[in-house]
Amino acid sequence: MTAAGPDDPVTVLVVDDQELVRGGLRRILRRRDGFALAECADGDEVPAAVAAARPDVVLMDLRMKRVGGIDATRALRHDPAAPPVLVLTTFDDDELLSGALRAGAAGFLLKDSPAEDLIRAVRTVAAGGSWLDPSVTDRVLDGYRRVRPAVDRGAGRLAELTAREYEVLQLIGRGLANGEIARALGISQVTVKSHVGHIFGKLALRDRAAAIVFAFDHGVVSPGESTG
Repeated sequence: MTAAGPDDPVTVLVVDDQELVRGGLRRILRRRDGFALAECADGDEVPAAVAAARPDVVLMDLRMKRVGGIDATRALRHDPAAPPVLVLTTFDDDELLSGALRAGAAGFLLKDSPAEDLIRAVRTVAAGGSWLDPSVTDRVLDGYRRVRPAVDRGAGRLAELTAREYEVLQLIGRGLANGEIARALGISQVTVKSHVGHIFGKLALRDRAAAIVFAFDHGVVSPGESTG
């Protein structure tokens, strides 16, 4: 994946087995509004579509005929250079959505969300942030905690963070991308990336989704500050 420049459209790979849904997304994520779309119709087509389109974000359905979105996301995330995945689904299924987070998705959005939320979510995830639909976030995070491998989430690890790293963790917990964190704190994106690496190392976190769970678990971010 090659990061889009400030004037480049955000390239979105839409993965959905329903042409009606793909057509609706075309009408929302328009080129004149700064998006370029590629499409495929099932999870087994994702690797080739990613290689061809080099998208900034993959917009992934969960239930498809041959390969579901969770398996497709898990396979995609084996490549460290793969684009982030935003799950888009009609199913308000907590276990399904928490499974998507465990597979490495950067967030999820229900298909009945307003078009404005979809646009914001795609831009946020493409920029490296996370987006968790607030209508189901608390329940989905509970499912994520129950099933993910047990790790030490004790407050002692939180004390290892510097004051600046704690601030960065707060902003990760609110779903901000590195560029947004840099602007909020008045520091460079390179410095933010360094802080994020230190946070993940000190807290034994795999990804931003795990960082969000940690932030909620330890009161770094309150439910009223949910991402999205």
